[in-house]
Amino acid sequence: MAGDAQETAPRTGPGHVAIIMDGNGRWAQMRGRPRLFGHHAGARRVREIVEACPDLGVRYLTIFAFSTENWRRTQTEVAGLMTLFRRYIQREAQALFKAGVRVRFIGDRIRLDDKLVSLMDDLEMLTSGNDACHLTIAINYGGRDEVTRAAKRLAYEIEMGRLSHKDVDAETLARFLDTHVLPDPDLVIRTSGEARISNFLLWQSAYAEYEFVDTLWPDFTRAEFAKVLAGYGARDRRFGAVRA
Repeated sequence: MAGDAQETAPRTGPGHVAIIMDGNGRWAQMRGRPRLFGHHAGARRVREIVEACPDLGVRYLTIFAFSTENWRRTQTEVAGLMTLFRRYIQREAQALFKAGVRVRFIGDRIRLDDKLVSLMDDLEMLTSGNDACHLTIAINYGGRDEVTRAAKRLAYEIEMGRLSHKDVDAETLARFLDTHVLPDPDLVIRTSGEARISNFLLWQSAYAEYEFVDTLWPDFTRAEFAKVLAGYGARDRRFGAVRA
């Protein structure tokens, strides 16, 4: 259903938005609840933002669900997050499919448990024909790790003689990234008031605009999302050039 006039992104809005969904733990602690309570609330917020994307002109949405550094959290929190990811996929799969959302996962799957990986594979396959919105979920993802893995694959191709080192440029390396089928993000949003990028889409965000908002992720509504998108439309993006 289309949003109100004030919730409609301008024609110059971003086609690809990436979000660092920060603040779940603090949101829960402010309410005297365990951190996992906040993560569950954050997962529910994902549905609202995904549903808003087509109406707001966002075709690609990439969300940061679990970083390579998040393994340092307590065993209880990590285990709870992995359970949450499995339940989210099982609960949302049919709704995402029916809404025309194509789901992809990026990140290193080696450390993830087999059940979760199987669910991820199944959801990617189920939604592979959809095109209304492209949702990419980063799990066990880190920008440096992604570039390192891409460089290893590139080096292997050279070692096997399928590629010459003389042909390697930025475009060549980009073909080995997890996001090689996606456009680069136009806008990166981080919630919770933190002003850092936390190793997220380092290569892809070279020319992205950034927006750091104070709202904790579980409170980041469709209306606030639309407001951020509208602000993006007023920016002067020159990509290194000087406007005449």
